[in-house]
Amino acid sequence: MDAIKYIQEQVSKEQNYPDFRPGDNVVISYKIVEGAKERIQAYRGDVIQIKGTGSTKTFTVRKISNGVGVERVFPFASPAIVELKVLKRGKVRRAKLYYLRDLVGKKARIKERKRATVKS
Repeated sequence: MDAIKYIQEQVSKEQNYPDFRPGDNVVISYKIVEGAKERIQAYRGDVIQIKGTGSTKTFTVRKISNGVGVERVFPFASPAIVELKVLKRGKVRRAKLYYLRDLVGKKARIKERKRATVKS
């Protein structure tokens, strides 16, 4: 086994996030340290990409703040992430949603995925 992979497996702590994909609307609660004080801040937006494997796996969340698009990259293995909630499941046809950067207004919306009904 590769020594780097072995050390990364030993050091990284496993996070239990709900299953989410690009296009989903999520809320990430993460810790912010300001001097000696710590607080939790929520970041709500759409997942536009999931990238990497193992301990280097990251996901990018995009939101619109005061008419300006803001993107933030979160590592899956980050100890600063307190909670992740999936609000809406998005219906998209690709894995990287970079095209949202060029869209404004209603065109930048992502349709919600319909849930499959289970017949008994």
